[in-house]
Amino acid sequence: MSFIGSLIIILLSTTLAGHLTARARIPAVLGQLLIGIIIGPGVLNLIHPTELIDQFAEIGVILLMFMAGIESDMQQLKKYFKPALSVALAGVLFPVITMGLASLLFGYHFQEALFIGVVFSATSVSISVAVLREFKALNRKEGATVLGAAVVDDILGVSLLSLMIAIIGSTGTGDANEFGSSTNILIQLIFQGLFFIGVFLLVRWIAPGIMYLSNKLLIPTGRTISAMIICLSMAYLAEIIGLSGAIGAFFAGIAIGQTPTKKIVDSNIEPISNALFVPVFFVSIGLNVSFNNFFVSLPFIIVMTFFAVVTKWFGGESGAVLAGFDRKSSRVVGTGMIARGEMALITAQIGFKADLLDKNLYVDIIFVIVIATLLAPLLLRWSLKKLNITN
Repeated sequence: MSFIGSLIIILLSTTLAGHLTARARIPAVLGQLLIGIIIGPGVLNLIHPTELIDQFAEIGVILLMFMAGIESDMQQLKKYFKPALSVALAGVLFPVITMGLASLLFGYHFQEALFIGVVFSATSVSISVAVLREFKALNRKEGATVLGAAVVDDILGVSLLSLMIAIIGSTGTGDANEFGSSTNILIQLIFQGLFFIGVFLLVRWIAPGIMYLSNKLLIPTGRTISAMIICLSMAYLAEIIGLSGAIGAFFAGIAIGQTPTKKIVDSNIEPISNALFVPVFFVSIGLNVSFNNFFVSLPFIIVMTFFAVVTKWFGGESGAVLAGFDRKSSRVVGTGMIARGEMALITAQIGFKADLLDKNLYVDIIFVIVIATLLAPLLLRWSLKKLNITN
């Protein structure tokens, strides 16, 4: 029953934090993360990480990535594919290269530096969407390009994460690579290649077929249960071959998102995941944060926060300029890509679980993600006002 007590505290505190952050126009995810820091060992010491909290958090990651896949708008991507691709590629390459090199200068190994770059290649479009909607700019070319670029960004980010986990699996280290530790590199890569072939088949034929059959089931939740079976199966298969379960869940979400049952599945899964599992996930990240080495790490946090903002901004703006946007519109696109939020937090957590990041570095990265994400909506509002759009 101690876990039930912890769960009550988590849900009560995250609900209150969500209300307060909504009033302050701050992303709810940051409120949940900060609550985890406050009630955890870092401040009040009320709740400690436990196996059950970790299990709930893992389900939260899977469901969050599944919903991210479902909500990836492929039609939007097709419509603005060229500018979105240009923005996404520049917005991924600049953080990976610049922040990777900066991490090397701080004395981290190449593997750690590369993964830090991968973490900050992510974009949280939900934060930008809220600001774009506020300024009625969501359906303008700038807003549409940010949305399209975010879809490409997610796919590129997940692909880079898959590659990193596969490399670590091949060396036989980390927690996400049990398969890799018991077989040779070639066989593991073959299985991972077959997995991505299976992803294509899933999106093209398997998921539509299963969801069509689920309509024939004589139970009201048949389509949602079928979608969850696909989600959990893909997560399980990804874990078996040395990838992260979150990666499998993301591609399962993309597959379901291309079927007519997309809205029904999303509307049924989102409430329970956002009401229970997702808050536990973000709180669990906060529970791992401590301030023991904060002042020692402060130079790293300041420098990496600067690069986290500038690389996405410059990368996104450069990509928009190459796509033919004027300077003011390009600035809106660039600042719209700065926010990291849940995607970066998920990537960092996967890296921590897979021993790609040690505890202190993981905590430092969380601080950088939080600060950069807090700055993002302020910079986007500023660039939209320069575009002479009034809210």
